[in-house]
Amino acid sequence: MCDVGREDWCTGALEFEIFSPPFGCKCRLTGNFELGLRKQHAGSYRISALHIRVSKLGGIDRKMSAEDHFHHVRDFGFFEVPSFLTSSHAYASAGDVPWHVKHVLHLSQDASLDEINHSLVGKVLIPQPFAGTYEHRGLIVTKFMVLQVVVLVLCLLIFRGLAFRIRSGQPAQGRFWNFWEAFALVIRDQVVRPTIGDHAHDHSHADHSHADHSHHGVPTGGHPADRYLPFVWSCFFYILFCNLLGAVPSLGSATGNINVTVALAGTAFLASFLYGVQAMGLGGFFANLIPGTGMTGVANLAMSALMFPIELMGFVIKHSILALRLFGNIMGGHTALGVILGFIGSAAKGSFALWSVVTVGSVLGQIGVGLLELLVAVLQAYVFSFLATIFISGAVHKH
Repeated sequence: MCDVGREDWCTGALEFEIFSPPFGCKCRLTGNFELGLRKQHAGSYRISALHIRVSKLGGIDRKMSAEDHFHHVRDFGFFEVPSFLTSSHAYASAGDVPWHVKHVLHLSQDASLDEINHSLVGKVLIPQPFAGTYEHRGLIVTKFMVLQVVVLVLCLLIFRGLAFRIRSGQPAQGRFWNFWEAFALVIRDQVVRPTIGDHAHDHSHADHSHADHSHHGVPTGGHPADRYLPFVWSCFFYILFCNLLGAVPSLGSATGNINVTVALAGTAFLASFLYGVQAMGLGGFFANLIPGTGMTGVANLAMSALMFPIELMGFVIKHSILALRLFGNIMGGHTALGVILGFIGSAAKGSFALWSVVTVGSVLGQIGVGLLELLVAVLQAYVFSFLATIFISGAVHKH
């Protein structure tokens, strides 16, 4: 509706919904507007100004839909479970609902009780001990934060147990422990030692991957590259467990979140820098970034000054690629699963025969892509660790 208040102004009320597929959210806006009009000739006007005042932002909903293919890779303050597991959970009055519950449900603070209870169906809220008050907001604990703590506990339990069993120098006993030991040995013998090498010893003694072991690859003499193993092992198994948790229903892959992968890439950047400074000193580390120019005198200085910022930028960029590569592969795989699953909802609008065919095809596609995702989970953890090892090797060895 538009009421003309003056000859050149149009005012009225507005109410509309906005849906954003990339962000998977829908919100309702109400308010009023003022439209400035400038008459050009008979029956023709040109808009000269537009003022919109939003008086209310309605409940924001991020429910799964056929259009929101990214829903299951988002980070929320709750875990999604079958609705019958939460059907009895409801608030008696809107005043009993903490502000952070509305926040994690993506509802406005003036949402009705029916909106809140409806949004709670199929969700298990994560306790928020650090949320604070609405006026003084604190930390909101999210699903990916909880999953990363779970990964930390898994790594601690498994590898403390493995370390306890091989500390005597004897191989670990039992298929479970041998399974994880095999992964660790592959990273050590096929990634870290060959990539970083042994530049502190004569090359004739460099390849002693079996000569300095006692039983089943347990080191007795050690290898110069083993000093970097704790970091590379931590990267590999942390990323591996994060990736594999995404295959569990109602959970998710924290590595499908760009914030997590940026933090992981940041640790790889710091490791390369600190290990490089430790090996060569601060000045030597930066000098090592500049490759040999083959020139002398002023020409060498000028070329080195030109190449240094380029090489420094390259050092930062190649570590940044670690974050984008891991994020893209994990999010892409889970998005493919969401798209295939979304076909079922889209086909439900058609005939039953079409829906049946699409459902069977989608389920089979889910199984196939899901099995591929298990391979990708291991492969991406390996690639990240391998590239981090290459960057460390470049930082600690003179070019």
